[in-house]
Amino acid sequence: MPPDIMDQLRSGALVPATPQDEGALDIADFLHDEPPPENADVARQQAGFAALTLGAVGVVYGDIGTSPIYAFREALRATGGEPGRPEVLGLLSLLIWTLVLIVTVKYVFVLLRADNRGEGGILALYTLVRLAIGKRSIPVLFLAMAGAALFAGDAAITPAISVLSAVEGMGLVVPSLERVVLPVTLAIIFALFLVQRGGTARVARLFGPVTGLWFLVLAGLGIWHMLEYPGVLASVNPYWAASFLINHPSVAFMVLGAVFLAVTGGEALYADLGHFGRRPITAAWFGLVMPALVLNYLGQGAMVLAHPELAENAFFAMAPEALLPGLVILATAATVIASQAVISGAFSMARGAVQLGFLPRLIIRHTAQNQSGQIYIGTVNWLLLAGVIALVLSFGSSSALASAYGIAVTGTMVLTTVLAALLLIHGYRMSVWLVLLLVAPVAAAELVFLAANLTKIADGGYVPVLIALALTALMWLWWRGTQLVKARVLKTAVRMDTFVVAMQSSSVHIVPGTAFFLTSDPDMVPSALLHNLKHNRVLHDQTIILTVETLRVPFATATERAQFDLIAGHFARLTLRFGFMETPNVSRAMVHARRAGLKFDVMATTFFLGRRRPVATGTGLERLADSAFATLARFSADPTEFYHLPRDRVVELGERVPI
Repeated sequence: MPPDIMDQLRSGALVPATPQDEGALDIADFLHDEPPPENADVARQQAGFAALTLGAVGVVYGDIGTSPIYAFREALRATGGEPGRPEVLGLLSLLIWTLVLIVTVKYVFVLLRADNRGEGGILALYTLVRLAIGKRSIPVLFLAMAGAALFAGDAAITPAISVLSAVEGMGLVVPSLERVVLPVTLAIIFALFLVQRGGTARVARLFGPVTGLWFLVLAGLGIWHMLEYPGVLASVNPYWAASFLINHPSVAFMVLGAVFLAVTGGEALYADLGHFGRRPITAAWFGLVMPALVLNYLGQGAMVLAHPELAENAFFAMAPEALLPGLVILATAATVIASQAVISGAFSMARGAVQLGFLPRLIIRHTAQNQSGQIYIGTVNWLLLAGVIALVLSFGSSSALASAYGIAVTGTMVLTTVLAALLLIHGYRMSVWLVLLLVAPVAAAELVFLAANLTKIADGGYVPVLIALALTALMWLWWRGTQLVKARVLKTAVRMDTFVVAMQSSSVHIVPGTAFFLTSDPDMVPSALLHNLKHNRVLHDQTIILTVETLRVPFATATERAQFDLIAGHFARLTLRFGFMETPNVSRAMVHARRAGLKFDVMATTFFLGRRRPVATGTGLERLADSAFATLARFSADPTEFYHLPRDRVVELGERVPI
C-alpha cells in the first residue's frame, strides 16, 4: 500500500458510515424473488373506492368525530352563565363556520391537493417547500420541527381527553360509577397501548364500520332533537356568529378556545392522505362526516334551547334513558378508535422525522405486509403511554384537559398554513400579495383561535407547549450534531477516486467473497474499510461501497431503488434509495440490486459498519449542546436492526469523533 494511504490510516483519517433504517432480519431475506410493496398505491389500487372511503371514515375522522362529546359543552360553559337563544345560536354558528373554513376550505379544498407523491402531513409539506426553495432554510427547518413536536403533544392529549370524556358518560348510566372513572380510563388506555405491538391491521377493519355507525347515530340524535326546535337552523347564518362575538367581548376568547375543539382532528385529513387518497377522504367528509357533525351540533343546541337544564352534559343528554348505556358504549369505542388513529399518526410522524434526520435511529417494525402505514415503534409507544397516563392522573377530567388540548392543534395548523403559503410563493411562483390575500382568511381565523387558546396557558395549556419546546430542542440538537459530525469527518476524509488508484498498486492480500461497506458519502472512503485495511490488511475480491439514501419524497419507485456502478479493480458502488416515509430494508432491497447488475454469493457476504462515537470538546453552551448530542447518540438504534441487515453477517468497527 502506498505511503500516503498508510499515513492517512495511521493519522486516523476515517469516514464513518451513516446507516439509515430499521429492524434486523435473517439471511433468508436476500432470497426473496419479489420485492415488497413499494408504497401505499399498490393496496389503494386493489381496494375499491367504497372500501377506502369507509376506511377513511374510521381512521381519518376518528378524532374529529368524537368532538361533539365535549366541544359544544365546553363552549356553553365558557359563556359563564345560562345561555339564551342568541348565545346558543351564536355558538352553533361559530361551530359550523369553523368546520367550513378550517376543515372544508383549508384541508379538503386546498391542502389535500398539495401532496408529495401522494403523501401528506407537515413533514411532507416541509419537503415540498425545501425543494421549492432549492436550498437549506433554517427558519423553514424550525417550522417543520415545531409542527412535528406540536403533533406529538396532540398525540398525548387526544387519547387522554377522548377516553376520559366517553367513560365519564358512565356516571350518567350508573351514578355510583363516577368514582371509578379514572381507573376504568387508565385500564382502557393501557390496553390500547399494549395491543399496538401486535399491529392494528386486523382491528382497523372494524374502524370504518364502527365509526360509520357512530356518525349515523350522531346524525340521528341531531335530527330527532331538531324536530323539537326547528328554529335552531337559523344558526347556519354567520350573522349569529358575528353577533355573538360583538355582544360578548369579555368571554369571546374563552368561547373561541372551546369552539376550536370541534376541529381538533382536522390535521388528520392531511396527515393520512397517503393511506387513502384525496377522493375517498373528500367523499367521506361531504357524504357522511360533515353532515353528521353539523346535525349533531344543531341537535344539541335545539335540546338546550328546549331544555336548558340539560346543558351541563349536552351530548349524552340527547339519548333517551333506555338507550344511554348503548350510547356510552359506542362513544367509548369511538374514542378508542380516535386514540388509535392519533397513535398511528405519531408512529408515522416519528418515522418521517428519523428519515429526515430530526431524530436518532429508532427501531421500526412493520405489522402488515401490504400496508406501509401499519408500523410499530416501541420507544414512541411507551413514551406516549407514560405521557397519557400522566395527563389523566394530573387533570382528572375531560373538562380540565380541554384547556390543554387546543394549543397543540392550533399551533400545528398555523405552522401548516405558513408552510402552505411558502409553497405557493416558491413552488407555484405566485406573488406574495396574492398569496397573502388567499391565505389571510384562514390564517386570521387560526391566529385568533391560537390566541384564544393561549389564554389557557395557566389552566393546563402549558403542557403541550412544554412538550413541543422539549421535542423541538431535542430535534434541533440532533440535527445540529449530525451536521457537525459530517463536517468534522469530511475534513479528514480520504477521497474514493484517489484511494482506488492507490490500491491498484498495493500488495494488500485479496480474499474471496463480497464485502459491503456502509457510508453516507460514496465519494469518500468508508471508515470501516480503512480500519479493516489498517488492522487486518485484507481486501475482499468484491468490495462494494454501499450508500443508503433517504429521498425527499415519501416512497422510492422501483427504478429509483437501486443503482450499481463499477468503479475500478475490486471496487464497485451500490446506492439504495428509500423515501422518507419508508423503513429502509437493505436485505430486501438486494433484490433490486441484483436487477441493477450486482452479482454476489449470499453465503460469502459480509457487511462492515463504521460506528462513530461523538465526543464533546467545545466550551460553554456549545459544549452543553454537544454533550446532549453525544448522549442522544448512545440511544440511537443498532444499525444492524435499523437497516435490516442479516444478524450473523455484520462486522462493526468504531471510532471517536470530536465535535
